[in-house]
Amino acid sequence: MGNSNYDPKVIPGDSTSLVTSKPFECDDSREFICGYGAAFINICLTFPINKVMFRQMMYGVKTNSAFLQLRKEGIYHLYRGLLPPLMSKTLSVSLMFGTYHQYQKMLDTLFPHIAAYSAIRLTVAALLAGCTEAVLTPFERVQTLLQDPKYNHQFNNTFHTFKEIRRFGIKEYYRGLAPILLRNGPSNVLFFSLRDQVMDTFPPRNKWWSELVVNFASGACIGALISTVFYPVNVIKTKMQTNLVGSNFISMSKAAKLVYIERQGSIRAIFYGVHLNYARSFLSWGIINASYEMLRKFL
Repeated sequence: MGNSNYDPKVIPGDSTSLVTSKPFECDDSREFICGYGAAFINICLTFPINKVMFRQMMYGVKTNSAFLQLRKEGIYHLYRGLLPPLMSKTLSVSLMFGTYHQYQKMLDTLFPHIAAYSAIRLTVAALLAGCTEAVLTPFERVQTLLQDPKYNHQFNNTFHTFKEIRRFGIKEYYRGLAPILLRNGPSNVLFFSLRDQVMDTFPPRNKWWSELVVNFASGACIGALISTVFYPVNVIKTKMQTNLVGSNFISMSKAAKLVYIERQGSIRAIFYGVHLNYARSFLSWGIINASYEMLRKFL
């Protein structure tokens, strides 16, 4: 791509991407804006569910115990920690959709012969988009600290937490980077590779509401599947990120071993909260996918 003799074409298996001879024009910003808006809508609706799930990840307790913890702490603390995901998840989903399309165009420009293979093009672009999202790890770190009740009196809010962490250097913001990279890249590959395939399994839709239902259902099914597959990775990430600020760093393998020991060698205990995670992801990614497609039409 990159020269005027390159004919525009649609890459097989990716109906949302059009390869043209002008890779960085047209609707480049639209993907970023739509991703941001979709994530904003989702976070405002699903944050309490995410907080219950976090307590189950952290303490290996069942749903009713996690719910009772939050009820005891009161409504004031229910939305404690909302700002980091509101800042990070909106940017993360924006980067996920936006950079995915940008990396595809980059591949079309720099490696047109390789990019002609749609599976390779999709995989590389999705992996690179996942790695780009990892720059937002500090927000996940702060959110984790704010959601852990043992830090309720140590950190006042998002900005105070960022300020306190800064004293220990930039590395402290990036605890848990390894599991985040392991989660982001492969999950993006699965999402973008399955997205169009799942949507194509539904019957033709002629009404706006049927289109909305299909977009919700396809995003919901894929998101729930992916979040379940990578649930243990998130448990390990949570273990790494809830370590005391300024304490020694632990590797991903050591964190996995500690989780296994703390759950008394029970794989089932490691998956405590997975059903709620499944329900949250089903709802979240349904909302994200439906909102994203709706915003793309408006823009």
